[in-house]
Amino acid sequence: MELEEAMDKYILKNIYDYGKADVGSVMGKLLAEFPEERKHAKQLLPKIKERIDRFSKLPKEEIERNLSAYSFEKKKTEKKKILDTNGKAVTRFPPEPSGYPHIGHAKACFLNYIIAKENNGEMILRFDDTNPEKEKQEYVDAIKKGLEWLGIKHSKETYTSDNIPLFYEYIEKFFSSGKAYVCTCSAGGISQSREKGIPCSCRILSPEENLMRWKGMLAGKYEAGTAIVRFKGNLKSDNTAMRDPTLFRIIQKPHYRQGSRYTIWPSYDFSVSIMDSIEGVTHAIRTKEYELRRELYFAILKTLELREPELIEISRLSIKNAPISKRLITPLVEEGKVVGWDDPRLPTLAGLKRRGILPEAIKNFVTAAGLSKAESEPEWERLLTENRKLLDEKAERYFFVLDPILLEVEGAPEKEIKLKKHPSKDLGFRTVNITNRFYVPSEELVSLKDGEDFRLKGLYNVKILMKEGKLFKGIYNGEEIKPNKKIQWLPESTYSECTLWHMADLLKNGEYNPDSLKEQKGYCEITVKELPLGSVIQFERCGFYILDSKEPLRFIHSA
Repeated sequence: MELEEAMDKYILKNIYDYGKADVGSVMGKLLAEFPEERKHAKQLLPKIKERIDRFSKLPKEEIERNLSAYSFEKKKTEKKKILDTNGKAVTRFPPEPSGYPHIGHAKACFLNYIIAKENNGEMILRFDDTNPEKEKQEYVDAIKKGLEWLGIKHSKETYTSDNIPLFYEYIEKFFSSGKAYVCTCSAGGISQSREKGIPCSCRILSPEENLMRWKGMLAGKYEAGTAIVRFKGNLKSDNTAMRDPTLFRIIQKPHYRQGSRYTIWPSYDFSVSIMDSIEGVTHAIRTKEYELRRELYFAILKTLELREPELIEISRLSIKNAPISKRLITPLVEEGKVVGWDDPRLPTLAGLKRRGILPEAIKNFVTAAGLSKAESEPEWERLLTENRKLLDEKAERYFFVLDPILLEVEGAPEKEIKLKKHPSKDLGFRTVNITNRFYVPSEELVSLKDGEDFRLKGLYNVKILMKEGKLFKGIYNGEEIKPNKKIQWLPESTYSECTLWHMADLLKNGEYNPDSLKEQKGYCEITVKELPLGSVIQFERCGFYILDSKEPLRFIHSA
């Protein structure tokens, strides 16, 4: 890298990281890379100050765009365990197959996977499928496909619905010990009694009467909503989760896996505690919205005299102005406000993959807070920054020209040139045949004054002469590297029209943002059409983009 380019690189990085650039810091990095320049340090000082002053006035987007042209060495840091379990850890990831997996699922799964891996253990993929009204095989397949893309390998795959006969055996133990009863009160009556902390008439039924009612439920003598099984907790408890919550309910709809075999289905509270115990889970992680249900979790296990795992509550993942829940995402898909579950504006794993977000970037982003309960709401930019760091080392570089205008350079040589596909990695070259006519970004060219000198990036210097209609004219001014403005270009004879998709926040003040997807049209190097779909490249000074479609040619902004 040339001295002037290195100077720009370190100034931009300083401004990006700290909001302003420090002369001493920039000088130190520059001299470390170019030790032979120490004798010229006094001459370098005013150049650094002038550049700092100029770059500091640029908007953040322009700084990011300029910075994206450079590579940086990754600092090696010693990694600590997320959780030291002092022995083998068995964890589980228990998604409900009622929608497509999203980045919130990625957080839960990565934490469980990493803890198991770091502690010589295993992670179980358990589908919590006890609600026939919402669940589909389609969602099971999508979850498995998403985890495979993330690089997460589970030790075994289980389904809660395969254990219904066992749950029936366990609930009969509750009846025998007087810890559960069949309630036939109305939904309104149940709600009122729980709110006031007073028992309903069903609560005093004998174990024999409850068992008889239960057999009636199994025989289909009750319709949905007319009978439920409730835990006999403490109606006066300050913890409302302990005020006789539901353990079983009637759902008369075929199940995607079990068909019409069962109509009596356990609640999450009942099934999850039992499954965690019988599957040998040592550390069960769930979001802190379930914190009030911790007491019920252990009360169920205590009643059944089952082994108790260690229960760990963590904060739920939130991203500012992004819908991180099936409740918010599903209506956007069904109403056609997004192009599907893989819309690149969505935080679904399919959407993130289509956007060119790397699994490792997702892992770094979602596990940054570890097992913290502290609430936070990072912006998308933090994930994009993680993605940018990773793409910077592997993405090939190409030119893109926005709002192209024609430039003719008098006296310029016609030749074949080679341009590096990466500024510091050995990713090969791309060969370009040039004449003296180029397409360049009109915004950059019109800002130049007559007679001003600039450089066609990686090519040669040009001095502006005049503008004739829609054609700019310049004169060839040598190939010596100078500290002048660098402009992207494309040969007039070989280019391809393409569209760039840029995403903004999908939600604005909690509502759908119709301006969350923007298109930019321009020209790019024709060789990008030879890349496989899904290739992520960098359009220099624009950012990183994934090839989404060849007909028409479309790229989606990745970072």
